[in-house]
Amino acid sequence: MNTKFLLYILKRFGMAVLTMFLVIAITFFVMHAIPASPFNAEKALSDETIAALEAKYGFDKPVPVQFLNYLANLLRGDFGLSTKWVGSTVSELIMGGFSYSMKLGLSAAGMAIVAGVILGSLAALKRGKLLDKIIQVVTTALVSMPSFVIATLLLIIFALRLGWAPTMATQPGGMVLPALSLSLYPMAYITRLERSAMLDVLGQDYIRTARAKGLKNTCVIFKHALKNSMGPVITYAGPMMAYILTGSMVVENIFSVPGLGRLFVNSMLRTDYMMIMGVTIFLAVMIIMMNFLADILYKVMDPRINLG
Repeated sequence: MNTKFLLYILKRFGMAVLTMFLVIAITFFVMHAIPASPFNAEKALSDETIAALEAKYGFDKPVPVQFLNYLANLLRGDFGLSTKWVGSTVSELIMGGFSYSMKLGLSAAGMAIVAGVILGSLAALKRGKLLDKIIQVVTTALVSMPSFVIATLLLIIFALRLGWAPTMATQPGGMVLPALSLSLYPMAYITRLERSAMLDVLGQDYIRTARAKGLKNTCVIFKHALKNSMGPVITYAGPMMAYILTGSMVVENIFSVPGLGRLFVNSMLRTDYMMIMGVTIFLAVMIIMMNFLADILYKVMDPRINLG
């Protein structure tokens, strides 16, 4: 690893850390700007009880002191106590939901990348032909449809009408439809990215030189063209995970997936401030780290990128 590349990694990491701090600060102060106490929604609570609860959770201290304490706890991986799920820490609830969301997210991302690269490459190789036109029409339709619409259609068709899949994710095979729902939009977008990148690579001089040397078409495509056309797909990996994580909030509720999305929606409905902050910050950190890794991997895949 050369010095320039190491400096590039450190610079990206510093930007990621700064972004995390800003997300934490904005989330914390926005939640504390809400005038109502998280305990006001409770019935038949006296002022003394509310004061005792606020002291237990540290809400009685000045906001700057609360922020510093919250930062110190975050460095230890402590997101605090849930105000609605009594006896449970936010970290425990997040980890419990994340196990489901991770399976769902990785499945959706894997399906989207594999299918998108294959379809995009086929569309580029069959440019202007019937297969290329079909792929473009289908991907355009999928890009224009949000994940919750796709999820509802898949649920009605394959679960309720045909009975090919269960309606709940906790049942055997129940993760197929939610993963498919979250994968179709990024798959369509990756297909379009890969098609454009592959067409650009196939027109490069080194591809023509490789073919002039008599290399087989499969060797030219897999050894030269495919690798060099993956740059845009890798760059999109970070935003794709952001889309999957945020889109899962609705999709998880549609298919009753006990993941982070459903946990976040329930915490909003129950005005659990600590849980809202914890899930928001956790998801934001995950997205920031995905973008950081995508930047590094992009440079590894394509050394020609300027380390600016």
